[in-house]
Formats: sequence, structure tokens, C-alpha cells
Amino acid sequence: MNHSYVVQILVPTETGNGEPVSKEWFDNFLQELTDKFGGATSFVRAPGQGLWRSDVTTERDTIAVVEVMATKLAPEFWRFLRERLQRELSQEEIVIRALGNPPALNP
Repeated sequence: MNHSYVVQILVPTETGNGEPVSKEWFDNFLQELTDKFGGATSFVRAPGQGLWRSDVTTERDTIAVVEVMATKLAPEFWRFLRERLQRELSQEEIVIRALGNPPALNP
């Protein structure tokens, strides 16, 4: 039975410097993931809104979700990718999470 994971990468639509992340950057990132995993999906046109507490203020962010299917998890790869994205996009933190696909739903 083929057990797989959906890996979600929450990518801000603006850098930490307030500049928009370009369509070219998203296209290249999606192609990079497609080359590695055989496919990738992005939800750039319907971005999510994120709010979080930072000291006494509420921070706001607009994010795109990028998803890939992976048959196994490689924590070192994902850690390296997260660190790279944090540098490229001038972010304190990029969230990458894996959701298991239960075998009963993936016969």
C-alpha cells in the first residue's frame, strides 16, 4: 500500500522588507518542486491571511500555500529548504508542515 504525505509550504506574498514576491519567483519555485517531486500545486491567487501576536502588536501576513506529495519525509531536505526560503524572502520563520494521508483514503 502506498502511504504518502501532503507537504504544505506557507509562503508569504511579500518579503520581510515589504516587497512583493514576484510571479517569476513563484513559477521558479513551483518548477523546482515539480522537478523533485513530480508535481506541485500553488494557491497563489487565493492567498490566505495570517495574524499572530508579536509582543504587544498583532502582525498580519498574506500567504500562498504550495503543496507537494511525498512518499517519505526527509527532515534534512525540508530544514534546508525552510532556511533557504527564510533567507531569500527575508523572513523570521517559514512554516512547512506534512500531513499524513491515511492508507484507507489512499487505496
